[in-house]
Amino acid sequence: QKDKKQICALARALTRRVRATPDLMNSSSKHTFKRTVFLLLLCFSGICTIWKISEMATSFELSLTNTECGCETCLMQNNSWFMQRFQKNITPLLTMIHLHLSGRFFKQTAQKIFEVFPAYPPVPEPGLDGCRTCAVVGNSINLNKSHYGKLIDHHTFVINAGKTKGFEEDVGNRTTHRVMYPTSATNLDNMILFCIILLFIKDGVQCSNDKKNVMVVNPAFMRYVHQSWLNKKGQYPSTGFMVVILALHLCDEVSVFGFGADSDGNWSHYWEVLRNRKLKTGNHPGSVEYKMILELAKQGRVAFYRGW
Repeated sequence: QKDKKQICALARALTRRVRATPDLMNSSSKHTFKRTVFLLLLCFSGICTIWKISEMATSFELSLTNTECGCETCLMQNNSWFMQRFQKNITPLLTMIHLHLSGRFFKQTAQKIFEVFPAYPPVPEPGLDGCRTCAVVGNSINLNKSHYGKLIDHHTFVINAGKTKGFEEDVGNRTTHRVMYPTSATNLDNMILFCIILLFIKDGVQCSNDKKNVMVVNPAFMRYVHQSWLNKKGQYPSTGFMVVILALHLCDEVSVFGFGADSDGNWSHYWEVLRNRKLKTGNHPGSVEYKMILELAKQGRVAFYRGW
């Protein structure tokens, strides 16, 4: 910290020196002197900017990772299997920091995002007991007649990607965080507090009346999920599985509902009438994701409610 202040102070001193360039110098010497100092100032300015961005990144990451867990059982308790896959230092949400540290194409896209949505997204706060509990509600047909609604509503945060109206008994009345890919984005109920966007924003996406409550998932986080948790199986993770891993990074306790096939092996959505019993999971490695969720439950990292 002391070195940072000294270098920035030197940059300011050089600036004053340029302004006070001796009149006795001939024009050629004066031009060379100013050009040299300008290059030095440019270097110092870059160093100071990088330090500033680094400090901002550290501050945001600390807000995600340094909150004390007030739960009886916490995710960060020692588990070698879990920690081999879990990257604590990855930033799950896109922030203004990435605008400064990324390539040209990414910067252009991110700049458009931050013109609409917050540069530093809101981080879920724990409940009064200091425990941040999250229910991740999938869209499997196995939620039908599960009667999980009250249990889901009991969590501090309820992250849902599917319909709730008309299915409250099975999926609950509350949705604090709505999650979606842009291709499936729709206008949302104003009662939803936060919106989590996967990939990039398309025109017309409306997540709530309050744009500052939108979270955009960092593309690097999506790649991490695909590589570390799915071993690159499938073309990309499903919305639901992406959010399960996101919840592991944002919450102290995670409960998972509505993933996998039903008891007859059918893959379908709980709000749809089952017409195709041969329906599979498309580009998503559904069976691999399901096995990973089972293993997370076996390792005590999530509570998994299978449905019917």
